[in-house]
Amino acid sequence: MKPFAVGSKPYLFEKLAQPDENGFSRWISKTEFVGEYADLMFQNGASWCRKESSIAKKYIVKFDKSITPGNSVDRIKLDGFKGKEEWIGSQTIRADIKAYYQKQRCVVLGTSKPEVDHKNGWKNDADVMNTASQKFEDFQPLSKAANDAKRQFCKECRKTGKRYDAKKLGYPMSFYYGDENHNEAENGCVGCFWYDPIEFRKHLKFEK
Repeated sequence: MKPFAVGSKPYLFEKLAQPDENGFSRWISKTEFVGEYADLMFQNGASWCRKESSIAKKYIVKFDKSITPGNSVDRIKLDGFKGKEEWIGSQTIRADIKAYYQKQRCVVLGTSKPEVDHKNGWKNDADVMNTASQKFEDFQPLSKAANDAKRQFCKECRKTGKRYDAKKLGYPMSFYYGDENHNEAENGCVGCFWYDPIEFRKHLKFEK
């Protein structure tokens, strides 16, 4: 997509929001629409970032109306690129790996005919994203339902840097390695329930 015209409202908002390489930004309050960004100010509409606007064709645009009473938009954020995967690298899985796991059962629900899941939900490991260097242990079988759920949790983790807490599923511990923070210096997915449910369960210690 072509860059926004210099000085246009989409250009100004993108400059103010400073989205990351995946198209995600912080919440931008209307109170920041001053000085250089004064032209972004609106009353109720914010037509320059609505559904048919150029910025909404490039980014997923979210609105927050929870601060001011009524139906007025208080904050806006960019929530990823429109119509594109937020992960890096190729999504291709080597044929022999794919064939092997498609014959297995989902490691969460135990159902047959699973999808083949990249354990590393951030998909930021170049070796895993390259079919020439992929290993069987980099993947696992997940049902569509489980894989869809994991995808959403990984997306949230990527935005916040906070890993999924397995206590939400009723487990007595949150992670089997590390804490809530995703550590990019190493494979920060290791220790999360969704990275490897089978390995996670091996570390469980229930109170008697």
